[in-house]
Amino acid sequence: MTASTFSLKQKLFIHDALLITIMGTLAACGLIYEYLMAHYAGRVLGAMESTIYAMIGIMIVSMGVGAFIAKWVKCPFNGFVWLEWAIGFAGATSIILLSLSFSLSYTLPTYLQDIYGLHPTITTDGEFIRGLTRFTKVLPFLAGGLLGLMIGMEIPLIARIREDLHGEHLEHNIGTIYGADYIGAGVGAAIWVLVCLKLPIIIAAVSTSLVNSIVGLFFIIIYKERLKSVGKLFIAHFVLLGIITSLALGGASWMENMQATLFKDTVIHTKITPYQHLTVTERYIGKGLPKITSLYINGRLQFSSNDEEIYHSYLTYPALTASARQDHVLVIGGGDGLAVRDILQWNPLTVTLIDLDKEMISMFRGDDQDMPIDLAQRILAMNNSAFRDPRVSIVVGDAFVEVEKLLSEQKRFDTIIVDLPDPSHPDINKVYSNFFYSRLKDLLSGDGAMVVQSTSPYHSQKAFISVGKTVEDAGFVTEQYHTNVPTFGEWGWTIATKIGKSPKERLVSSEGNAAIESNLTKEQMMAAFVFPTNFYAEKSTIAVNHLGSHATYQYHQEAWGRHEGVFYTKRGK
Repeated sequence: MTASTFSLKQKLFIHDALLITIMGTLAACGLIYEYLMAHYAGRVLGAMESTIYAMIGIMIVSMGVGAFIAKWVKCPFNGFVWLEWAIGFAGATSIILLSLSFSLSYTLPTYLQDIYGLHPTITTDGEFIRGLTRFTKVLPFLAGGLLGLMIGMEIPLIARIREDLHGEHLEHNIGTIYGADYIGAGVGAAIWVLVCLKLPIIIAAVSTSLVNSIVGLFFIIIYKERLKSVGKLFIAHFVLLGIITSLALGGASWMENMQATLFKDTVIHTKITPYQHLTVTERYIGKGLPKITSLYINGRLQFSSNDEEIYHSYLTYPALTASARQDHVLVIGGGDGLAVRDILQWNPLTVTLIDLDKEMISMFRGDDQDMPIDLAQRILAMNNSAFRDPRVSIVVGDAFVEVEKLLSEQKRFDTIIVDLPDPSHPDINKVYSNFFYSRLKDLLSGDGAMVVQSTSPYHSQKAFISVGKTVEDAGFVTEQYHTNVPTFGEWGWTIATKIGKSPKERLVSSEGNAAIESNLTKEQMMAAFVFPTNFYAEKSTIAVNHLGSHATYQYHQEAWGRHEGVFYTKRGK
């Protein structure tokens, strides 16, 4: 072997190592983009698992289409550099542009009212506005498809560049490139979980796009002799770096401002946790009247300070009254501390609360350093500093897992309060299943009572009945009740006991607790169990929610997704 031949092989080895490393790096970026777009689409379109899976599916199909399209790129070197520029630009700007489009679709009706001086009762949400809103909901998938298309072109172009450098067909070229791609994707998944989920979504986006732009610049420097219009390529990439820098410095605040336009009240605090987007708003009513403070999770209202006492009285009072004792109480969910506030009035010995999000707990315990001081004080006044009470133990974790730990410790509770979000996401399905309720049954004392937040009995009637049937299927004596919470509308709960008298019979014979500060009288409580005569007419056709069946989720989706929560009255027979 001559020295020149040896030198050529060394150079080719270095080029191969460089290209394989680039492929692995870009695969990591591609996987992050995939999760990024799916994550964002899930958040803005309702945090639905179907949205996340649809986005991932669309991007994977688009990658396949991109792989086919890549064969029409004449020069793989120039094509690859421009491709990295395009991916970097789309990756950096897509999230901010999508946020802007959502903000515009929601604020345009109000803007038109102001422009034309229309009275607030005259709405401008006609077919054009509805069409714009529908198109806005499609945009995330279009952006994801475009990104996927370009990402899919990377592998064929890298493969062609390797063969061009070698000057021959490489037998194991595709296998080598795909090996780097799969390993890089695994690294990208780890980076997404360990790093990106802890960052503002715009920062995760621009950080990933920065990698694409650096790869493009590096490629220009290394292979400038094989490139055309090198000057234009440098200028384009430096412009992209300027865009990325601008978005890195101001993107998070711009997105917060656009997010704020989606709320009718003033946003005073917002926080993105690994699990949800928390937003606190306030509304000024008038001189001498308290401000209305509201909490939204992923854009969905959780409570308003002006009427949350109604909801929490109906959530806690009946179950605690139906329990023979109130010494040990378990709360599942309820990370705002408002249910715990009401439970503490019953002088329990212990209250155990399980919630997934420690940052939400921190917010309502008054420990969030980012929260305005006056808001922290207002929140502590609302929940009476419930999480600082020495009788309260907080368990941060998945309730499905933590309940099993409590069972292994042979714990028992006199009352169980289940205050989880609506079954609007398949991930929540497991804690609306008969299996989960059967585990709670094992935690409940024989003469205790349990209550489950059960969504709206009118806007989501089938889901409401499904929750009741599922609790009953787990071995409980079950009844349901409802009331009107002005902020939410008609809302409902399922109350259950293990043995002996039914929940309503216990409430009828109870003396109540006169020492408890509550506007809920015994007469109101009993009236809440009254439904229209034909309300349960189709109960036999409604499914129990088994683990993995998603029955309750499907009912909820049908009501709110397809029918937009419309309630139809039925003439009694």
